[in-house]
Amino acid sequence: MKKGQLDSHILVLVTLGLTAFGLVMVYSATSAPAALGGGDPVFYLKRESIYALLGLVLLIVGSRMDYRALRYLAPPLMLTSLGLCLAVLVMGQQVNGARRWLGVGSLSFQPSELAKLSLAIWAAAYLARRPAPRTLGELFRPIGMTTGIFCALILVEPDLGTVIAIAVVLGAILVVSGTPLRVLATGGSIAFALGLAAIWIEPYRRARVFSFLDPWHDAQGAGFQTVQAIIGLGSGGLFGVGLGQGVQKVNYLPEAHTDMIFATIGEELGLIGAVLVIAAYCAFAYAGLRVALRCRDPFGKRLAAGLTTLVCGQALINLAAVLGLAPLTGITLPFVSYGGSSLVISLASVGVLLNIAGNGGRASAQVPDRSRGDGRPRAAVARRRGGARGARRQGDLRRVAGSRRGAARS
Repeated sequence: MKKGQLDSHILVLVTLGLTAFGLVMVYSATSAPAALGGGDPVFYLKRESIYALLGLVLLIVGSRMDYRALRYLAPPLMLTSLGLCLAVLVMGQQVNGARRWLGVGSLSFQPSELAKLSLAIWAAAYLARRPAPRTLGELFRPIGMTTGIFCALILVEPDLGTVIAIAVVLGAILVVSGTPLRVLATGGSIAFALGLAAIWIEPYRRARVFSFLDPWHDAQGAGFQTVQAIIGLGSGGLFGVGLGQGVQKVNYLPEAHTDMIFATIGEELGLIGAVLVIAAYCAFAYAGLRVALRCRDPFGKRLAAGLTTLVCGQALINLAAVLGLAPLTGITLPFVSYGGSSLVISLASVGVLLNIAGNGGRASAQVPDRSRGDGRPRAAVARRRGGARGARRQGDLRRVAGSRRGAARS
């Protein structure tokens, strides 16, 4: 197997496996409640399948298109994402008090998902052609300022989970770029303080934080979702109660098919199923970071690190919330949770990552060939041993011959 092919195979197998598994779990989590409520048991499955097909098309396109072209697409993507984030605040669909989706026919799209990918591409392109920020001022202009604008718009929706995911992705790109830890720590502290302020000014966010500290204190109120997730995970045991046999998803566990789908997995497939899902994300992280380490192109290296963190960082945030290790943020589990925009963007990101795995290691040093009339470069080759010495000897012979001819003429 050629170098780098193992990483690509791992990424493909994990992505397709988690996507197929996600379709099964979405059906399992939604069919019973829909049937009991007189709805269509396959409604969510059909919608998620459409998004999965669209995402797989983008994965194939992204894996075949040269990722270097994304450098030039970064500004249009950023402007498009900014326009959509503004538009969703004006004409977006309101669900559960949040205005995060734009309707496109019978489907919907979440602009903040595109914003995550756009910011990762733009930051990778910017830091690939400029030195890493060495001071807080350099970090703020323009990376911090641009990110702050997007985060402010997304917080208004409101969607704190996506803001956290964006911060994690940009942090990974900055680390790979060589930003000093001192600068990262200072910037992270400022971002953390702003996050606490955003939590404090919203009553429902404060309630989530307090319920995280002690969910059983208000088990029927703010801590209800966390308590039901823990009950579901605990009732699954080692092997689970069986696929489709869970009871928490039926009028007990809110958002069992989106944010809390890992609790459904733990209940129906047990500890073994939950551990296998976590192992799949660990394998994805291993392969994605190896792609970043192997890539010789500065842009590809930073983008690969950012895209890997985009998937695995989001998975870590979701798993921590479901397990009760972090406050609930409303962020989905990549490839598995129901969420069309998240699935499409995640699959498209994997396509770009596969292209980096295939082309990122092919960069080679080149020097201009002055003997060519078209100015094309030629590959840099080491001069053979003794080449310079041979040239000097030939020059000495020419000088000696020239001096003898001059002496003869005189």
